[in-house]
Amino acid sequence: MSEDREQPPLDVVRLAGAKARGKRPYFLEDADAERVLSIAMAIAGELAVLRQRLDTIEELLETRGSLTREEIEAFVPSPAHAEQRGRWHQEYLARILRILQQEAEAEERGDEPTSAEAGARMLGE
Repeated sequence: MSEDREQPPLDVVRLAGAKARGKRPYFLEDADAERVLSIAMAIAGELAVLRQRLDTIEELLETRGSLTREEIEAFVPSPAHAEQRGRWHQEYLARILRILQQEAEAEERGDEPTSAEAGARMLGE
């Protein structure tokens, strides 16, 4: 393939809205809760990317004193730095999903009501 041929521009809006193949996996019983979780996780993903970019800028400023957009785009963290980023990402997701984890653990133990059960009790249902 010739590199001289111009590629058509990507339709990023269409690509972002493209449906994956196969059935959508559902994890929660309530479809509305599933949609809210999906939106929250998309926002969390965007924030994580922003956090990595900020980390890259901080690292480049600290080590070089100045930076260019090209340096930001080309930055590859050291193995130790990549491990630190990975740990941050795992902790970040654990904080976001904490309520789901706690409810799953309580349900396994059978000793605590879920938030839905507690809410129903408060409403006298």
